[in-house]
Amino acid sequence: MKKIHYSLLLAVALSLSVGYAQDAKFKALFMYNFTKYIEWPPTQKNGSFVIEVLGNSPIIAELEIIAQKRKVGTQAIHVKRIQSLTETSGPNILFIPENKSSLVNQAVSKYQNMGTIIITDKNGMIASGAGINYVKVDGKQNFEVSRNNIESQGLKVNSGLLSLGISKD
Repeated sequence: MKKIHYSLLLAVALSLSVGYAQDAKFKALFMYNFTKYIEWPPTQKNGSFVIEVLGNSPIIAELEIIAQKRKVGTQAIHVKRIQSLTETSGPNILFIPENKSSLVNQAVSKYQNMGTIIITDKNGMIASGAGINYVKVDGKQNFEVSRNNIESQGLKVNSGLLSLGISKD
């Protein structure tokens, strides 16, 4: 009986980890595709296209895979893990995972009108100023998007992105 119990626990744990990995893959692909609908200011189009991830997140490994194969326009993608907002270097994208969501307001203030889009992963973060927030709808990965929040960061957003996500303006 104990063998069956442990086997069942192992199966559940494995399916959960596969689910989290699949979520990270979808979120990374979404993030890359968002870049096709957002226009950064000229100052953000030089050098590498930088994606910073605050803290630890499985999305980092998925973004690094994309970075090896793709570019944003002519810019190579550079993925950087940071542990605090003091380490940030003015990225094109700042991703704030759920476990760091208490720092969203601080990040929004720091990047006001500087050409950085803030993407989050916790319900309610659009109201805190995030430009894009990942959500699950009927068990499927989706995203909320706020034109006002994106534009307040000094970026332009194509209406196509608004039609693909859940508009929050």
